[in-house]
Amino acid sequence: MATFFFFLLSFLICFHLSSAEPFIGVNYGQVADNLPPPSATAKLLKSTSIEKVRLYGADPAIIKALANTEIGIVIGAANGDIPSLASDPNSAAQWINSNVLPFYPASKIILITVGNEVLTTNDPNLINQLLPAMQNMQNAINGASLGGKIKVSTVHSMAVLGQSDPPSSGLFSPSYQPALKGLLQFQKDNGSPFAINPYPFFAYQSDSRPETLAFCLFQPNAGRVDSGNGIKYMNMFDAQVDSVHSALSAMGFKDVEIMVAETGWPYSGDSNEVGPSIENAKAYNGNLIAHLKSMVGTPLMPGKSVDTYLFALYDEDLKPGPCSERAFGLYKPDLSMVYDVGISKSSQTPSTPSTPVTPQPKPTATGWCVPKAGIFDAQLQSSLDYACGQGIDCSPIQPGGACFEPNTIASHAAYAMNLYYQSSAKNPWNCDFSQTATLTSQNPSYNNCIYPGGST
Repeated sequence: MATFFFFLLSFLICFHLSSAEPFIGVNYGQVADNLPPPSATAKLLKSTSIEKVRLYGADPAIIKALANTEIGIVIGAANGDIPSLASDPNSAAQWINSNVLPFYPASKIILITVGNEVLTTNDPNLINQLLPAMQNMQNAINGASLGGKIKVSTVHSMAVLGQSDPPSSGLFSPSYQPALKGLLQFQKDNGSPFAINPYPFFAYQSDSRPETLAFCLFQPNAGRVDSGNGIKYMNMFDAQVDSVHSALSAMGFKDVEIMVAETGWPYSGDSNEVGPSIENAKAYNGNLIAHLKSMVGTPLMPGKSVDTYLFALYDEDLKPGPCSERAFGLYKPDLSMVYDVGISKSSQTPSTPSTPVTPQPKPTATGWCVPKAGIFDAQLQSSLDYACGQGIDCSPIQPGGACFEPNTIASHAAYAMNLYYQSSAKNPWNCDFSQTATLTSQNPSYNNCIYPGGST
């Protein structure tokens, strides 16, 4: 029975992963003078598994170019729009009439963000006007009979947290809590997400130890135990998102959904900047995508993936600040990839064979179950956690065990996947792991590390 349920789980996950990922989006900033035309960008996005795009404004050319693509669109009202939106309901109605109604529903507008990181401007007038602006925007949407179809939110910096480490102790800064209470009640009432901008990159810049880099990039590391609840965190992204969840819970709004409006890693920077590189950017974004695809969730919100918008689609060459601010793009203006994180449909492995294969009750040749080449660490970590959670003996890959070295996720996952396969019915689906594993006739044993298996 357990085998059947694992097969069913694997099938459902594989079926889900074979389609586009509704929880993966990208930010499309325009502080640049060299961007391709919106029509070319729309075509580029359709060639990827990205399902959502976040705009910082409401550029009509872009919104129109995305018509009939089924790509969800987040549009934004600027901080400078907030005073008029707050003071005059007609201003909000006009905003909807100009930026939504001419394009919807052909252009799939799903969310309107009112302002960006308003609380941390520390401008009391702007902060006090934020909730009335959001309320007027919501009323204008309701008036256009789009209530429930298009949500209203605002985007926050992680600096709204006064405490975030360990994640279970996450709290909003007391100075922001009065404003947040009203905003969160609005969001709870209207079912809109709490949008936040977590950047492990900035956490690494303030703590540039090698073990912190591995923790930020979803790479093999010792993990960090939350002293509040004993949970071990294996990456900074989960820790940051869960600290927000804890802060929401502390204010009585644990059911408000979290949305990651921005996260990313620069591939280049100034000589005095710590962390920017193509290798690090590819590792962060690639492993983050794999982590989201695994659907493992975070320790405090397991079994689902938070909506996450990568920063960014293109570099923005007119942005001020250090060099890294202009080097977050996944694609160049000529539409070529800066580096490959596995979102291009043409570079993804087909989820089904090109020719039909009749399933056999037993594999034609038994052997060893090992990870496929090119699988991201986050996916392998999910498979490793699953296998070791099924009662097999994973002590050989613990410190001091015969198979602990090399201390990599890939090596440990290989041992655990194979042991699970050998301990089960050895049906093909026992070596599937959401299409991350395959059978091999080559014995992967080495030194004193013995992989059970082989011919039967």
